[in-house]
Amino acid sequence: MPPALREQTAAIAARADGSLRLAVVADTHSQPHPDSARYLAALAPDAILHGGDIGDLEVLAALGKIAPVFAVRGNIDTRAPELPDILTIAITCGERTLLRILLTHIAVAGPWIRGDVAKRARAAKAALIVCGHSHVPFIGGDHGLTVFNPGSIGPRRFSLPIVFGKIDIAATGVKLAHISAETGQPWSPP
Repeated sequence: MPPALREQTAAIAARADGSLRLAVVADTHSQPHPDSARYLAALAPDAILHGGDIGDLEVLAALGKIAPVFAVRGNIDTRAPELPDILTIAITCGERTLLRILLTHIAVAGPWIRGDVAKRARAAKAALIVCGHSHVPFIGGDHGLTVFNPGSIGPRRFSLPIVFGKIDIAATGVKLAHISAETGQPWSPP
């Protein structure tokens, strides 16, 4: 029987107007692209989410110099038992919860959200699932949920881009985007 998943919860307070900016990274594999820290800092995020496969935990310390970091353990993170496998993050403004995010490393099978992850997201009342693992940047929907993979800022895999994600929360809604870790410019699939 596989070990039980370690689950935790956290909260991030939005500004008084309900706005918040999150930077999202995944799959650093101990070697974030050398320009990624500069471009992440330029975003001035309120917090950084790491979707797992961190590698050397010094990566989290370096990201922590930019903004508070919320991370989950990926399948290569065997030396990070203190990190959860699943983190449910409530984005709050005063007494209100604006959004719940389920952060986990592996959330999809092909283009579909895995049934166990969708079930956990619904139980946590999370509308957005943030994941890593595939190194493939994408934004999609399935099971009435939105899934966001920021891609990877670690070593290039195949011909995939080296990118990270941005989540902007405002009174008008939530905007998801990708940014090149090599140029700092917005990225979208060719």
